[in-house]
Amino acid sequence: MLNNLKPFLQDVWEKSGFQATTAIQTAAIPTILEGKDVIAESPTGTGKTLAYLLPLLNKIDPNTQTLQAVVLASSQELVMQVYQEFQKWSEGSGIRGTSLIGGANVKRQLEKLKKRPHAIFATPGRLYEFIKQKKVKMHEVKLVVLDEGDQLLIPEHLNTVQNIVKSTLADHRQVILFSATLKAETEKLAKELTKDSEVIRIQKDEIASAGEVEHIYFLCEQRDKIKLLEKIVRLENAKTLAFINDIGEIQVFKEKLLFKELSIGILHSEMKKLERQTALKAFRDGKMKMLIATDVAARGLDIQGVTHVVHIDFPKDVTQYVHRGGRTGRMGAEGTVISLVTEREERELKVFCRKLNIPLHKRIFYKGQISAENQKLNR
Repeated sequence: MLNNLKPFLQDVWEKSGFQATTAIQTAAIPTILEGKDVIAESPTGTGKTLAYLLPLLNKIDPNTQTLQAVVLASSQELVMQVYQEFQKWSEGSGIRGTSLIGGANVKRQLEKLKKRPHAIFATPGRLYEFIKQKKVKMHEVKLVVLDEGDQLLIPEHLNTVQNIVKSTLADHRQVILFSATLKAETEKLAKELTKDSEVIRIQKDEIASAGEVEHIYFLCEQRDKIKLLEKIVRLENAKTLAFINDIGEIQVFKEKLLFKELSIGILHSEMKKLERQTALKAFRDGKMKMLIATDVAARGLDIQGVTHVVHIDFPKDVTQYVHRGGRTGRMGAEGTVISLVTEREERELKVFCRKLNIPLHKRIFYKGQISAENQKLNR
């Protein structure tokens, strides 16, 4: 399948050290290359970005000066993450790209647009502003990608996204939507934006590259969750992503843990763009051992080498449990999903794991290490 791609893409693939394509890449790349509209569902960490980025780069003609592809994502971080992948994979191809995100300097973005990019990576609001001002001309765009499509088709973005798609020529455009979870209403809206689209669904069990992930839990009172979190931060060689539901609560945890001089940071949607970037960079580079995040802020982010995912607050449903847990054990690595639960939450957690057919183990801390309860008795 990769043999059908342009030589520069095959070269980058060789250099990147990837072995085989993932299930979503195998299913989606040929379909997109054929020019069909695609609606695809594949869990977090299965290589969705490259599943659309490779055909997108393959389709662009670097010898013309026109804008040919647009990728939309709901968060600034996700746009930047995809844009960085684009930069890596377009190296030496002569294909120009730019990112347009809300909250960034408009003047600087206009300067970038003067360089006539072939591809734009954007948050919907900012791109639509530029379209209305006629700073971005969409009539030559052949490919529109909606990344994390379920987040783009929520009421607050829907109208803008529909307008962006409609600003391209109907018989000229190909629309691709990717999502980790595809609810019925998202699929219905996606079908209205696409034409004779092919729906691709990759199930969790089709992902050969998923590593060995252990699911464990600690039973505690709500007020003791912070003490357990402290012990988790201190684990050796751990790179932990912890999830919390409430932005107000996140600040309290941060202050208490920083007071103990622990290596943690936070990520939520109300932080300034620069603060979010700084926290993410420190975590990605391994300078910070734990990042405590809200689900919205961590949406779609691909962070390599996460060893532990912690549910500080109980997930609202099975889908959220899977989503959060999908951040560890990526590409064949091992990982641990830890739930900090009260007695009531313990019952719900057992129901989730039965539904998902996942073995679940209760654990305690003994001498700073995660242990089975009976191990303590045998020592």
